[in-house]
Amino acid sequence: MTALAAVLIFLALGKLLNAAEAAPAPAPEGWKLVWSDEFDGAEIDISKWDFERGSGSWSPDGKEWLPGFGNNELEFYTRRPENVFVKDGMLHIRALKENYKGKQYTSTRMKSRKHDKTALFNKKYGRFEFRAKLPVGKGLWPALWMMPQDEKYGGWAASGEIDVLEARGQEPNKVLGTLHYGGHWPVNVHTGKDYILPDNGTIADFHVYSIEWEPGEIRFQVDGKLYQTQNFWWSCSDKDGPKGVNPANETELNPWPAPFNQPFYIIMNLAVGGEFLGNPDKTTVFPAEMLVDYVRVFEKTKPYAEPKSRGEGKLPFEKK
Repeated sequence: MTALAAVLIFLALGKLLNAAEAAPAPAPEGWKLVWSDEFDGAEIDISKWDFERGSGSWSPDGKEWLPGFGNNELEFYTRRPENVFVKDGMLHIRALKENYKGKQYTSTRMKSRKHDKTALFNKKYGRFEFRAKLPVGKGLWPALWMMPQDEKYGGWAASGEIDVLEARGQEPNKVLGTLHYGGHWPVNVHTGKDYILPDNGTIADFHVYSIEWEPGEIRFQVDGKLYQTQNFWWSCSDKDGPKGVNPANETELNPWPAPFNQPFYIIMNLAVGGEFLGNPDKTTVFPAEMLVDYVRVFEKTKPYAEPKSRGEGKLPFEKK
């Protein structure tokens, strides 16, 4: 074999190996891939993602500005390359400690819906899967979550929120999966469960965080291990002025399995500080990065069954 032939064979084998590494893993049994972002390009795909900008949001009734997004967070969200970029097949969301537009920190929140609510991607039911590596440190709050494309049942949380993954940077061995539902604030409620990573695992390593969402049931998994199944929730659209009020009986509830029977869009962000976990301290290292290897959404290969009946739980009007 000539030296040139050996070089050509080596290059060909290298291309085959790279292609194999780049190819997505087979879909889980019973599911087929319908949408994904592998972050293999040179830039973020703006046909799939838009960006939050700013340091707060309006209240559900649109009358009050909520600094820190209602949680007293400390960051200003940008789409600057200093805060978000794609490199080596990974999405990097980076929180920086810097003075910027009156805030002490910057970071990024990206979403599959435009700021004017134009849809980029949303889906009702399916398997939603993220492979991600999260930052460790007090006051760092990475999250992979979902919100309703259209608030059919009213403002938060009457139309629901699905938190596939949240973590407190100062608790690197634990992650959380949560559903928010109920009525308009302040009668919103939430249910969820913590998951302790086995074998002294840490969020600083890559893990696969996923939900399987079917009519009347949402299952939460880490690395393919089921750690909670939720099948009890409710939704009520009634209000007294700008505030929600609890339902008085079953007829005042939106039909089961509302609110989790509408399309939701995807959000990925790294927040800094706030009431959920406290603020950074001198031990927190910046820049802090959340790396996302991929986001994949699957559809069932067979039709969904009719919704199961609401599971065990206590509705607001039931006696304690």
